[in-house]
Amino acid sequence: MAKKEQKTIPKDKYDLYEKLVQSIPGLSVNSTFGFPYTSHNGHMYSLLSKSGYVGIRMPKEEREQFLEKYKTSLYKPEPGPLLKEYVTVPDDLLNNTETLKHYLELSLDYVKSLKPKPQKKGK
Repeated sequence: MAKKEQKTIPKDKYDLYEKLVQSIPGLSVNSTFGFPYTSHNGHMYSLLSKSGYVGIRMPKEEREQFLEKYKTSLYKPEPGPLLKEYVTVPDDLLNNTETLKHYLELSLDYVKSLKPKPQKKGK
């Protein structure tokens, strides 16, 4: 049986994602699950797929405005299910850290409003 081809995240996309996350003081990129992401209180709010697509979680009204304004779609990482609260960040917007920073801050504020996920206890 042939091995699956291992995809690696394009370095330029990773660098832009990291620059975005670091544009907000106190934030850093996590990679516990094998892909870069941000989270707060157990809630993920942004991620970078192995293909180099960034997804940002947003509340409904802002999500709908973002989808219309940037002519993009809901986020579907590969492999994985459609993430209905996430938008796909267009490549040209990923290059604009200052504009995108506003949306990441909005996303962080949104997850801060959610009830923290319970911590798993060790065995």
